[in-house]
Amino acid sequence: MHFLSKEIWFPPVTDASPEGIVAVGGDLSPERLLLAYKSAIFPWYSEGDPIIWYSPDPRMVLFPDHLKISKSMRQVMRKNDYSITFNEDFKSVIANCKHIYRKDQPGTWITDEMQRAYIKLHEMGIAKSVEVWKDEKLVGGLYGIDLDTIFCGESMFSIESNTSKLAFIFLVEKMKREHYKILDCQVYNEHLASLGAKEISRKEFLKYI
Repeated sequence: MHFLSKEIWFPPVTDASPEGIVAVGGDLSPERLLLAYKSAIFPWYSEGDPIIWYSPDPRMVLFPDHLKISKSMRQVMRKNDYSITFNEDFKSVIANCKHIYRKDQPGTWITDEMQRAYIKLHEMGIAKSVEVWKDEKLVGGLYGIDLDTIFCGESMFSIESNTSKLAFIFLVEKMKREHYKILDCQVYNEHLASLGAKEISRKEFLKYI
């Protein structure tokens, strides 16, 4: 197990434990976070715990051209009840991701420290958000890290049914237009699998970083 100090570095991801843990400790400075994402590593821990840095194998990803939109979602999109924006209200998106109730999940991994760190990355133009609005009320969205040709998804939320899916679909469609290579979904999730995401090896994922 590698324990990080003030020095901004990470061990090779090939040193990760079977659970995907690369290192423990350090901080959430912009420099360290950016190095982490560029190294296929992300932080994931609970309030009161030390920072844990992961690089899972396999890795859940979506290739933009593989996006699946169900018939029911196409109907939702055709109704045009919602408006979609990009980077209009990052602070509200991450706050909702932090506080939204999630079935079978006690608490949140978005600590106060993490919330402040990603807001700072947003102010630097690195962390970005997608917002879904209905009658000028924020009802869904997501946020993540933009590495120019890779978008590293962090979290999403829905106040109304399907609104996180809408945010996801509009993000991927934007990625297609702008020729992004891949959307990093981190770990397996049935919800994302239904949208076309799949698992690939860490070795293959590293080719896109």
